Amino acid sequence: MKSLFTFNSTTRKWHLPVVAGLSVGIPMVIGWLTDNMEAGKLASLAGLSILYIQSDNLVERMIILMTCCFGITLSYSVGLLFSFNSIVAPIALGVLSFGIHYSLHQLKMTRPPGNFFFIMIASTAICTPFDPETIPTKVGYVALGTILTCGLALVYSLLTLKKNGLSLTFETNKDAHTNIVESLVFGLFIAISLAVALYLDIENPYWIPISCLAVMQGSSSKHIWTRGTQRIIGTIIGLGLTWGIAYSNPTPLFMVIGIIVLQIIVEFLIVRNYAIAVVFITILTIFLAESGNELSHNTTEVFLARLFDILIGSAIGIIGGWILYHEKVHYYTKLQINKLGKKDKRKLSD
Repeated sequence: MKSLFTFNSTTRKWHLPVVAGLSVGIPMVIGWLTDNMEAGKLASLAGLSILYIQSDNLVERMIILMTCCFGITLSYSVGLLFSFNSIVAPIALGVLSFGIHYSLHQLKMTRPPGNFFFIMIASTAICTPFDPETIPTKVGYVALGTILTCGLALVYSLLTLKKNGLSLTFETNKDAHTNIVESLVFGLFIAISLAVALYLDIENPYWIPISCLAVMQGSSSKHIWTRGTQRIIGTIIGLGLTWGIAYSNPTPLFMVIGIIVLQIIVEFLIVRNYAIAVVFITILTIFLAESGNELSHNTTEVFLARLFDILIGSAIGIIGGWILYHEKVHYYTKLQINKLGKKDKRKLSD
């Protein structure tokens, strides 16, 4: 309960949330002006990659950001390609989640947002109806969003980097086996969460793996439980606020401006108080994911469904987080990996 009202100190500068809001908001404005809100939403999802600014050196910063933008586009593409089957989809998402988690640890890029946006975008894509003809167009919109993001990041860096660098590189001391174990657990529970969502025949199944992912982002077993509780409380409050906004039948322009403002607020709060940030994250994600007509005509049904999805996803994430940081599980899994490694060496020597 104390953590719900505690604001943490942070070194994050005030202008980064503003740039994040522009990176997400500009595609939405273009989508509104061109009467193509779906394209604007796809490009705005790619705009979240601006948060992977993780160096105080201009060249290194842009290389890291462009690599992450490629990863975002690749994750979305993989999600679209494997959305054709409800059995294949969880396996594909689990394997992709394992690969992303493992790769980011190897590259020492585990500082938040870490693997979140890669897996979130893949989850969204893999839950869309499979339509091969529209895949190139959708991937193109995401790619355009990453290009805009890199342009904004370059201008932002040229204006601010000399005055105050953002040194965000995170060093990790985890050995290779620990990294493999964590990545396996991560991939397994993301796959399980999507499989549960598809089995329950939920209309928008990506909410469950995304909720599971958000909870498993905790840095310890205690943090997982705290994060899960905060997410559930924040979601309930956020759903209530969104329900009130939706009933006023907001215009598309209101939604666009709201998304920009909400993104700025979320990035300002996320490092200070997660529970309060989740309130605004809930409103933001529903604005991005649900169409305006559906919100206006089926408001209560939509919010009850989202609450149900997030509760299930958070519960799976808490279980996954407990296993993720359970020492005995790590010990026995690493022991088995070592045994397999020794067997392989013997076979090679023979």
